[in-house]
Amino acid sequence: MTEPLVKVSVQGRVGILTLNRPKALNALSNEVIDELAEALRAFDADENIGAMVLAGNERAFAAGADIGAMQGWSYMDVYKQDYLGGNWESLKRIRKPIIAAVSGYALGGGCELAMLCDIIIAADNAKFGQPEIKLGVIPGFGGTQRLPRAVGKAKAMDLVLTARMMDAEEAERAGLVSRVVPADRVIEEAIEAATVIASMSLPSVIMAKECVNMAYESGLDAGLMYERRNFHALFATQDQKEGMAAFVEKRKADFKHK
Repeated sequence: MTEPLVKVSVQGRVGILTLNRPKALNALSNEVIDELAEALRAFDADENIGAMVLAGNERAFAAGADIGAMQGWSYMDVYKQDYLGGNWESLKRIRKPIIAAVSGYALGGGCELAMLCDIIIAADNAKFGQPEIKLGVIPGFGGTQRLPRAVGKAKAMDLVLTARMMDAEEAERAGLVSRVVPADRVIEEAIEAATVIASMSLPSVIMAKECVNMAYESGLDAGLMYERRNFHALFATQDQKEGMAAFVEKRKADFKHK
């Protein structure tokens, strides 16, 4: 049987997805993204899953797109198949939080895929970059759009135009990654963080993610109103009653995700 391009497992309320093209340093393709999108949507629909972890291997989270496959493509080839559209775009519609556990290279599409996740936990050997300019093209899956929002215009322009790589410490200083951990701990740290998130009230987690993304993509006034209305809406949930009662009674909340 053919090995899956994305391996899937479950640990408690955490869904774990592992890119599985080790010989190609987890190079991305429409086929990889199709499998990844299908697995993410399945976890998103599963009431027993509260958060997800996306990982590669110790050498590479994903070292970019599959350049060998696209080398001979024409404009009409990429335009008609909507390359970097389709299921690539559907990933941003996943409602539950996704943590990227990044070891080794996260370059080009790999860096863009990590940025599409909600939290990036980087191994101390991680390298981030957008080297597409060296191939005579530009980033096509958010590198010129999400990267400036994450690290600012100056650093994004530096990375995109020079194609240099940024190590984990610089990425953390720049605000691209949430934390840096030893390489042999990155998966465990990501699962531990996802387990904490998954223990919270799922409606609250989804709304919190939506609100932070609203701040990322909208003006302040619209974002504040969106936040306030979601805050108000959570008073209609059972979990709000349980969470506040548990606080007053000095006990741990027993959320039902309702």
